[in-house]
Amino acid sequence: MKSEKTAAHPLSQIAAELRSGQRDLQDYVAECCRRIDEWDGDIRAMLPEENRLQRLLDDAAGLVGRGEIPPLFGTLVGVKDIFNVEGFETRAGSGVPPEVLTGPEGGCLKALRKAGALVLGKSVTTEFACFKPGPTRNPRNLGFTPGGSSSGSAAAVAAGYCPLALGSQTIGSVIRPAAFCGIVGFKPSYARIDISGFVHCSPSVDTIGMFTQDVAGMEMAAAVLCRGWRASVARSEKPTLGIPLGPYLDQTEPRARADFDAQVQALRTAGYNVVEVRMLDDIGDINDRHRNMMKGEMAEVHAPWFDKYASTYDAGTRALVEEGRALSQSEIDAGRVGRIELREEVESLMKAEGIDLLACPAATGAALKGLASTGDPCMNLPWTHTGMPVIALPAGLASDSGMPLGIQFVAPFHQDEELLAWAALLERDL
Repeated sequence: MKSEKTAAHPLSQIAAELRSGQRDLQDYVAECCRRIDEWDGDIRAMLPEENRLQRLLDDAAGLVGRGEIPPLFGTLVGVKDIFNVEGFETRAGSGVPPEVLTGPEGGCLKALRKAGALVLGKSVTTEFACFKPGPTRNPRNLGFTPGGSSSGSAAAVAAGYCPLALGSQTIGSVIRPAAFCGIVGFKPSYARIDISGFVHCSPSVDTIGMFTQDVAGMEMAAAVLCRGWRASVARSEKPTLGIPLGPYLDQTEPRARADFDAQVQALRTAGYNVVEVRMLDDIGDINDRHRNMMKGEMAEVHAPWFDKYASTYDAGTRALVEEGRALSQSEIDAGRVGRIELREEVESLMKAEGIDLLACPAATGAALKGLASTGDPCMNLPWTHTGMPVIALPAGLASDSGMPLGIQFVAPFHQDEELLAWAALLERDL
């Protein structure tokens, strides 16, 4: 099953055409719904919805009736099914009754609506944003996983159903799917986007992220969603890139490491200063602290309904909650304290070495064949743990499978604006 089902749908272009009237809003809505009708029986990125087209046409008419042209006027956005969205049930990819999980919309949905975005619908998630895969296939090649847990959101953007989609990241659930699907994924600094209004996995690290096909579009979305966004940041000089040598980078598969080394050499040739620095020698301990904290907090989140509905959980998800219940408070707190300590350690090293951005593979390798696993998130874990902002950019194709590869670039905490400004340069040179 190799057929590719993708369409160009860059947010910056779509938003500009809708705002100017160059693209008719009703025709645009109909075109996107038609693509879903034609392709999503194979891709399965979106949850089914009766009368999606009519709902969106009604929403579009209401938007026009507001008499204003906000920045995301008429732009369609896919929303991962852990987020509460007015008029939709929340199931979180689970068998728990939706009335148990559904609640009020959070700040990110309110901000998108105010900016003129229209909700395309709910996108597929792994069960409770963990590891049990959903049915979504990779639009680049239907025989491969799109990654997870934000599987449907990444696939919807890659397929061209919508130019923007929301995801969440607890370990690697935005950056890895973006890389697997060959699109842009952005995980802002922890809590730069309001983290209310969704079913949490681990509140101490859960971060709302976004998917687009273009960096310019990601900057537009970030300006709407990230609190205190500084719109005047621009970068003309190329950043100094740091390569984190040691056991962290050694987690990458040999073939993927060779591809990454070739990408780094291409950036050197393009004029980037690249500094190799050893760091994260204790990555095994970092991984353990993060996962223990995640399991412990997951047990706390699920406590109100777990005993009643545990039988509906996948065995792997159920085991995570049960393991979390068995952890001591000190084991959970070690992860919480370690977040800040590791961030300070990494940022101090970056400053000492004159590094603007860290560069590393966005995953241990390219997308896996089949749907049994969404892949290993270990390459994303330390950056989620520290809360530092990360962007994944497409970086060619794997030398073996021909599937997309991505590089993730990491900036110091709350330097999201600088990260995206530099990403615009990197996007051009990759």
